[in-house]
Amino acid sequence: MSKSKALREIISQGRKVVAIEKSAIADIELRFRNEKFANSFSEAVETIYKCKGKVVVTGIGKSGIIAQKIVATFNSTGTYSIFMHSADSLHGDLGVLRKEDVILFLSKSGDTSEIKQLIPNFKLLGTKIISIVGNTDSELANLSDIILDASVKEEACPHNLAPTSSTTAALVLGDALAISLLQKRGFTSENFAFIHPGGNLGKRLLLKVDDLMTKGRDIPLVKLNTKLKDVIYMISSKRLGCACVTDNSGIAGIITDGDIRRLLEKNLDNIKYTIAKDLMNPDPKIISKDMAAYTALDIMEKNKITQLIVGDKKNKPVGMIHMHRLIEEGL
Repeated sequence: MSKSKALREIISQGRKVVAIEKSAIADIELRFRNEKFANSFSEAVETIYKCKGKVVVTGIGKSGIIAQKIVATFNSTGTYSIFMHSADSLHGDLGVLRKEDVILFLSKSGDTSEIKQLIPNFKLLGTKIISIVGNTDSELANLSDIILDASVKEEACPHNLAPTSSTTAALVLGDALAISLLQKRGFTSENFAFIHPGGNLGKRLLLKVDDLMTKGRDIPLVKLNTKLKDVIYMISSKRLGCACVTDNSGIAGIITDGDIRRLLEKNLDNIKYTIAKDLMNPDPKIISKDMAAYTALDIMEKNKITQLIVGDKKNKPVGMIHMHRLIEEGL
């Protein structure tokens, strides 16, 4: 077989897998038009929403892996949940269950031996059972309080054996539950950021200028009559590439190392008589310490500057923030 023919066959097989799984998802979407399925889905969302405990998501094999992903999505969108392996639950993990919990069971066949052993315990405890199941005539389906049909016409596996389309269908239904619950709870991007503080969204929404700005004695401050050589020393020693100029009323202006370079290019004759007032920008951009850090970065980018003075309500300098600090944080 030629290399090009082998490549075409690989690509063809890849596209076929995607097409089969796409069809399985389309079938799930169509089920929402069925009144019985739609009512079951709505009931599942309401049951989880009203749950006073936690959602215990369980499964075995590939279904167990999908269950773990659904747990991660639930927890990151405001629905408290844990994963319980169906096999391990038979050896002590049932101790995590409480009557006020809700069970979300994932299974393609709905008839594994672990399921048959577990369900009587769930029933005895009185927990609600929601099943995402590939066989609506199975024992799991018959014993569940709410059934979500995740059956598929075929697996993407050429032998119709390896769970592929079926796990995709289960995952999609899990995501549908999670996002429907997110909407019902009024879960905001700020809520999301709070439980994702290490992610980019978390940083963008949670980090304030106050968290990253230079403060106290590290702020490069000079007076209106500070001599040029002392201004240069201040800028160099504080390593922010600028100095904030102050007067009796507070912030009077800003001097950047660029201002000094431009001065030296234009005038060397009277340089020893130059003071801060002579080369400062009297209209600096001033921001609040309570401003979102990413907003400060946006201001810098729009104005093509790399530093901002942070002032209080009385126009007193309380900090300085540099673009490099914001970039270091991944903003």
